[in-house]
Amino acid sequence: MKKLLSIPLLLLLFVGINFSQQKSNICSDSKIAHFTNLNKLNAVQYPSDETIDVTYYKLDVALDYDSKKISGDITITAKSLKDSLKSIYLDLQNALTVHSITHNAKSVTFTHENNIINITLYKSYNIGEEFKLVLNYSGTPGSSGFGSFEFSSHNGYPAIWTLSEPYGASDWWPCKDTPADKADSADIWITVDKSLIPISNGSLEAIVDNGTTHTYKWHSQYPIAQYLISLAITNYELYTNEFITGTDTMLVTHYNYPERLNSTRKNDLDKTVDMLEVFTELYGPYPFLKEKYGHAEFGWGGGMEHQTCTSMGNFGETIVAHELAHQWFGDKITCKDWHHIWLNEGFATYSESAYLESVYGYDRYQSNMAGEISAAKNASGSIWVQDISSVGQIFSSSRSYAKGAVVLHMLRGIVGTETFYNIMRTYAADTTLAYGVAVTEDFQRVAEEISGLDLNYFFSEWIYGANYPKYIIGWNYTDAGDGTYDVKVRIKQDVNSSPKFFSMPTELYFNTFDGDTTITVFNNAQEEYFYFKFNSMPHSFSFDPDNKIMKHIYEITEVDNADLNIYNFSLEQNYPNPFNPSTTIKYSIPRSTEYYSVQQVQLKVYDALGREIATLVNKEQKAGNYEVQFDGGELTSGIYYYKLQSGNFVESRKMMLLK
Repeated sequence: MKKLLSIPLLLLLFVGINFSQQKSNICSDSKIAHFTNLNKLNAVQYPSDETIDVTYYKLDVALDYDSKKISGDITITAKSLKDSLKSIYLDLQNALTVHSITHNAKSVTFTHENNIINITLYKSYNIGEEFKLVLNYSGTPGSSGFGSFEFSSHNGYPAIWTLSEPYGASDWWPCKDTPADKADSADIWITVDKSLIPISNGSLEAIVDNGTTHTYKWHSQYPIAQYLISLAITNYELYTNEFITGTDTMLVTHYNYPERLNSTRKNDLDKTVDMLEVFTELYGPYPFLKEKYGHAEFGWGGGMEHQTCTSMGNFGETIVAHELAHQWFGDKITCKDWHHIWLNEGFATYSESAYLESVYGYDRYQSNMAGEISAAKNASGSIWVQDISSVGQIFSSSRSYAKGAVVLHMLRGIVGTETFYNIMRTYAADTTLAYGVAVTEDFQRVAEEISGLDLNYFFSEWIYGANYPKYIIGWNYTDAGDGTYDVKVRIKQDVNSSPKFFSMPTELYFNTFDGDTTITVFNNAQEEYFYFKFNSMPHSFSFDPDNKIMKHIYEITEVDNADLNIYNFSLEQNYPNPFNPSTTIKYSIPRSTEYYSVQQVQLKVYDALGREIATLVNKEQKAGNYEVQFDGGELTSGIYYYKLQSGNFVESRKMMLLK
């Protein structure tokens, strides 16, 4: 979902949303009332009845615009998740009235209070046994959150629309109101006046003429979460494209308010096919290829990724890309609970930049991502949402959207672009997650499997930690007198709340008279020094030049270089490099009046995450030149670091094991 809210009154109610020029829009004054109760969770028994697994929903509903009423039958098929199951409950707000419930065609007793329907089954069920309920109900739907059910209008014509995320589904139909339990399939049958066209998820199976009304029968053959089931109803005008991929051709449908369908709108809509092609390449096949993708215009200023048919308030390029990306991340794989909403919104927000990069180039990606980094710095608390009773906390645009996107940007910086998109495709295709639900640890597992890296430090600090690193950077060099130059870099971080400091691979860029050099170090201390030896004098330095880390740099200054003259050690580049399975490492211990004739020396090897792999030297040594062999025969291919330390001197270098 992409939030585009009006600025004035909502700022007081929806703290944490970043209103950039691109993301600002005007919504009707009636929306303001919807935000007066952001604690919808207090009226929902979240995460609903965990003793049942819903396998099928059928909504057979009629809408009357004049009376603002909904009525009809909701069929629910479910399996028992425990033995001797005798009673269950469903979510439905008290404003709606349940007239009757049948269980496997037999009437059963129930109560409806505190927004819960408690149902006594006529027989008990054991684990895995299936049963069916049909609930007949009617009433005027509620409209909490972002406007879960709206009777509105456009240009003098009636318009009806839904937006159930996060807790709004039970405002208008009885269901198990949690994203954790997707139905395997669903039917949505909608009866309205013939002057109106009702749009919903999946494929249109039939249109039934009832005289003054007609019924559109939509069918979703793919698993679907309750909050993604939608209605969008008005006097739509249809504009279509085709998406051709391999041997498949899919209809792309755009249902527009007739007065707004012009050549500009059509040009905007035509880009959807290009986006489908881009995301198919980046993330894998479009998840609902047997049905459709498209848009249904509705009366909210943003967009909502209803499965196969996004509800749209405007058709700007990045919002169309955002909602389309949700079909992979949000719809095909849905966050299991609202704590992990970044798996939906962070992924879709990152995809805006990914699309811009594919069409306009890497500079556009960097520019757009710089905006997300700036917005993310306003985030408060962890990306993992601690208070899911608040819609404002769940959908904080600086945290769930912008910072979530920046996490993916930083992960890409760590593993490399090719590996990153391999991670994204593998995650989207993972058979344990596809068309199901996920938590952060599921994505972390895939990222680690594909990259071969232990990324626990990364997800721990960026998803469950707060804030971002703030650095003071120092550097200097000295002429060693033998045609080489000793370079020293100090990285110091402010003390943070949690984590106390951030561990990150960090690029250091040096411009020398012989050319440019970029060195990646693993910074995993509050204050850390790195030493290098160059064959050419450096004349400029930058820290994280490609903006791969969300950060603030107070300053980059010179540091005292006196110790470079005193501690004139050297640690040479290993050879061969890359190596398989062994390599030679050479280093020198200087003669100096600042040292005793014998010095304690350590030479250790670390993996890319800073974990110690081997100790090659740990003893006192006299001044002189040394070399040791390192055997990586039992290690996997990848980047490793070796570090020489003696007294205050520490120097690290990178080497690559390539099998």
